[in-house]
Parts: sequence; structure tokens; C-alpha cells
Amino acid sequence: MWRCVGLVLPADLWEHRDVRYVVYGAGAIGGVVGARLYQAGHQVTLIARGAHREVIDRDGLVIESPEATEHLPIPVVGDPGELDWEDPAVVVLAVKGQDTQGALGRLGVVAPPSTPVVCAQNGVENERMVLRRFEHTYAMCVVCAATHLRPGVVQVHFTPVSGLMDLGRYPVGADATAAQVAGDLSAATFDSVARGDIMRWKYRKLVHNLVNAVEALCGASGRGSTLGRRAQAEGEAVLVAAGIDVATREEDRARRGSLQFGDGRALVPTASGEWSGGSSWQSVVRGAGSVEADFLNGEIALLGRLHGVPTPVNDLLQRRVNRMVWLGRQPGEVTPEELLAELGD
Repeated sequence: MWRCVGLVLPADLWEHRDVRYVVYGAGAIGGVVGARLYQAGHQVTLIARGAHREVIDRDGLVIESPEATEHLPIPVVGDPGELDWEDPAVVVLAVKGQDTQGALGRLGVVAPPSTPVVCAQNGVENERMVLRRFEHTYAMCVVCAATHLRPGVVQVHFTPVSGLMDLGRYPVGADATAAQVAGDLSAATFDSVARGDIMRWKYRKLVHNLVNAVEALCGASGRGSTLGRRAQAEGEAVLVAAGIDVATREEDRARRGSLQFGDGRALVPTASGEWSGGSSWQSVVRGAGSVEADFLNGEIALLGRLHGVPTPVNDLLQRRVNRMVWLGRQPGEVTPEELLAELGD
């Protein structure tokens, strides 16, 4: 059952209301969220692009879990302009941070400004971009081992809970919409909490995500490396200097419970195999042409420059992973030790 933390409920709570969901970005996270909501009986439309959209439109979305492989005939479009926005909807924005501005450029001219938009994304900048166009902006802290490497197919490797999907109003607070979405997600195999302090949790997730670039550059050898730990230590120092309130590691560990990345007991294979890497690694392997580093490592670099804290590790990771993507290379061509050597260590 969903829970509310620091929740303010107005009189018009959407009790028993059947919410229509538009999932903008049907990759690993968006695909799994859309699939689970659809399986729970909600009206769901996906917005996807390229071959992924074509395969879903033709064959449906395939979701693989440890228990089953299912083909779901979820409606899909390639652009928000193809939808009827007179019918109210909650938008779950699940594109990567580097694609948010482009997505908002289309969404903002067709969706009413009163549309609730939930940022189911890594990083902490997406919400600011969304709030410029949509008053009812929500931040979501996603903990979900999901994979998207083939058109039309997404995998989820957690069971029986598909993932943690806490959310709250941006910048602070929780309301009836947050409670409704949390309840719908909790009834759709997720564990979701409506939180009034959701950005504390997203900043903690940002620190976790600083190792994404290490994994994208080095492959599996980057996980748990000294390089990754140093990137995270820089992040911690920058957030302290910036005076940003961050959920503690102990709070985060307690919230995640058994859903710990890197714990083989928690990550369960599906029909296509084991979980192999996170979102940035998947973007590189899939040949997406870009990664989120500017909104993860780059966020720490930005805050470091604003507050006078050196961030050489995150600067290097941001620069090197962007260069690797531009050159079309694959993970594993450099080791964490070689990158540390570039820092003079």
C-alpha cells in the first residue's frame, strides 16, 4: 500500500479516479512503468521513436520479467501532437536528461499547462526545465533494474517488487496527484511513497549515478572501482559546499532494502539474460548517440565551479564519456586505472 510522507491532501483528492497515463520515453524505465500500469488496468499511451516505436506499433511491447515474458498491445505514438489532450492525463517523462528540452518543445505546445508532469529521470535539472512550462511538476526517484537494448523489448530484473518509485511535488510538498500516482504504482508491482522532501532523495540518487559514466567507459570493471568512489566523494563534497539537503546513505540503504544494485540475489535474469549495465552503459551499447553525463557528472562540475570545489574526476568522466559516444566506441576500451593515471594518480 502506498504511503504519504509530509503529505498535504486537498479536499478534492482524486479518490477512485481512473487516471490516463502518457509515458513520454518508452525505454527501460518508461517501458517498464508503462507496461506495469497497463497490466494493472490503466489507460496508457506510450510515446516512443524510431524502430522502437515501429515494433511496438506492429507487435506490441514485450516486457520480460523473471516470472514471464508478455506481449502487451499498448497504444504508441511518435509525437505528443498525435494525442487528444482534451482528455486529462498525467505525463510520466522518462526521456534521458539530454532529451528533455526537445521533448518539452513538443509537449509544451500541445498539452495544457495544467497537465501534471512526473520526471521519472536521473539528475536534478529536468524538474527545473519542466517547471518553466508546467505548473504541476513532480520529481520521481527511480530505483529499478531495467534494460532496453532491442526495439520493442524491455526487461525488469527485480521481483516481486519491480522497483521503488517515490515521488513528490517539485520543489517541495506532496498533494493529491502525488498520492494518486503513488497509489497507482503501488498497485502495479512497484513500491511508491508520496514524499514532501523528494529532492533530498534525488540528490542522493545523483551521487549514486556518478559512477554511470565509469561503467559506460570501462564496462563491468568500472563497478565498485576506486575511480567511481572518488567521483562520488567529489559529489558528496560539492553538495555539502552548496548547502544542499541530501538523504543520508543510511536512509537510502534502509529505503532500498533488498533492492541493491550489484547484489546478485536481487538482480534476477529474464528470458534475454542477466542485467548487464545501467542507463548510460545501455545508451552506449545501443548506439543512442548520447549519454546523460552532462546532467550527472556535469551537475557536480557545475556546482563545484559555483562553490569553489575542484571536481577533476567528474570533469574527466564527463569529457571522456561524451568523446567516446561521439567516436562511436563501446564500453571496455579503457580501464579505471588508465583513467586514474590521466588524473596523475
